[in-house]
Amino acid sequence: MSIAQAQAELLDEFSMFDNWMDRYQYIIDMGRQLPPFPEAERTPAHKIEGCQSNVWMTATPEAGRLRFRATSDAAIVSGLIAILLRIYDAREPQEILDSQPTFLAELGLDKHLSPTRSNGLHAMLERIHATARDAQAA
Repeated sequence: MSIAQAQAELLDEFSMFDNWMDRYQYIIDMGRQLPPFPEAERTPAHKIEGCQSNVWMTATPEAGRLRFRATSDAAIVSGLIAILLRIYDAREPQEILDSQPTFLAELGLDKHLSPTRSNGLHAMLERIHATARDAQAA
């Protein structure tokens, strides 16, 4: 499945909800399904600056693809992480760099998140793209 297809699938899932309270709950539920994140990797090097809550993200190259793992100490942010991982995990760096995160506007996340959470979401997205750029340069 391509990034565009993953974004379309995500939009389709969110279209089932009539209001933002249900969407927020779905985002929180997605975050609860994140795999455990090792305590040893909750280091300053893996911490994402610009997020209101604590967020740690790692990326590991695996067979030409980037495998992302991340966690947060906040429920909504964990859900946002789950969304980003669903779109970008296990992708080739060039695919990440060639894609546009259209789902943010199409879902209305930019309008329905607080400014600090929106900044954090964009900081996480920038880390994913920076990691892809670094992998391309290596």
